[in-house]
Amino acid sequence: MAEKQQGFPTEVVDLPSKGLLYPEGHVLSGGTIEIKYMTAKEEDILTSQNLIQKGVVLDELLKSLIASKVTLDEIMIGDKNAIMVASRIFGYGKTYSVDTICPECGETEKDCEYDLTTFDHKKVDEKYFKNQNVFEYELDQSKRKIEFKFMTHKDEADASRDIAKMKKTMGGRTKEVTTRLRKQIISVDGNKEAAYINNFIENEFFAMDSRAYREHYASHMPDIDFTTVFNCGFCGEVSELELPIATNFFWPSR
Repeated sequence: MAEKQQGFPTEVVDLPSKGLLYPEGHVLSGGTIEIKYMTAKEEDILTSQNLIQKGVVLDELLKSLIASKVTLDEIMIGDKNAIMVASRIFGYGKTYSVDTICPECGETEKDCEYDLTTFDHKKVDEKYFKNQNVFEYELDQSKRKIEFKFMTHKDEADASRDIAKMKKTMGGRTKEVTTRLRKQIISVDGNKEAAYINNFIENEFFAMDSRAYREHYASHMPDIDFTTVFNCGFCGEVSELELPIATNFFWPSR
């Protein structure tokens, strides 16, 4: 545990990206971030009905907890997930209890307990991250070449805001896939013009290529590995699933 000049206790958290996605000299390029322990101040944030209704309560919580000189907007999504898990452990302990749906029989088992300290970072091949946050990928079917980046919190927040607007203006319809692709793809065949990229995404990005690219993106993005083993008390099957992140993640029952 470190002690900040401001007088509150902090912890240093390792980032899944190891700092490889940030420019040289960036405060996070060393692969760690400093966060403070939750206090009554953060519980005020968590119980703010105004922030809950706006859907920004967790963002405001993380902003309050980050002690390093960096904004939440700059942080990569996988690194943000690591900060969220560490904050939950420091604030309310490592045990997380949540209802879990069995992927085999569909039954819901109540109050399954998970140890949050057992979820490790995905393995990162440092050779892949040779140019900070710019990556090349050749599409298998069309042979087109794209450059992409991994999304920051700001990218994801902007995409979520655009999708929410679509729900209001398009009768509930959204373009979640293409909206996020626009935040990721930075060039197509060397062309970085937004109009060119948008046309490619809307009209020329074959579904097979799009799916393969998104799988590539997900498998290479530095993040927490939320895969866990679930032993169903109803059917007895043992299966792998993603840790369910429910509304009680930061609001554990006492």
